[in-house]
Amino acid sequence: MCQIFVNTDPILYEARSRSVRIHGMVTSIRLENLFWNVLAGIAAEQGTTTNRLIVTLYDEVVEVHGSVQNLASFLRVSCVRYLTLTPAASARGIAGGMSTSDSAPGGDGASVVAFPADRQFSAKS
Repeated sequence: MCQIFVNTDPILYEARSRSVRIHGMVTSIRLENLFWNVLAGIAAEQGTTTNRLIVTLYDEVVEVHGSVQNLASFLRVSCVRYLTLTPAASARGIAGGMSTSDSAPGGDGASVVAFPADRQFSAKS
């Protein structure tokens, strides 16, 4: 089991900061490369850019909760929830912490999104 983690490419858990413009305000977001990969994959699946996806997620959380205390943490949790709500994740039994009212993205039985190779970080990047 631990070999899964020991053999992880260190680039994936290296943090990277990006500037994102949210409603005219530029903010810096620092996430591990793996989370940037997941966000890029979700954005590609949604037919949008990573920046636009982040703005959409920000708008949605502000609409529901009035504010977001820690945008980077919210994005990390959003990535994990997205991955655990996919049919492939629930088949592996990793959808823990999700209520029965949560639905999988797309809701059509689609498998986990394949992230574009040019948007992923690796040791070769």
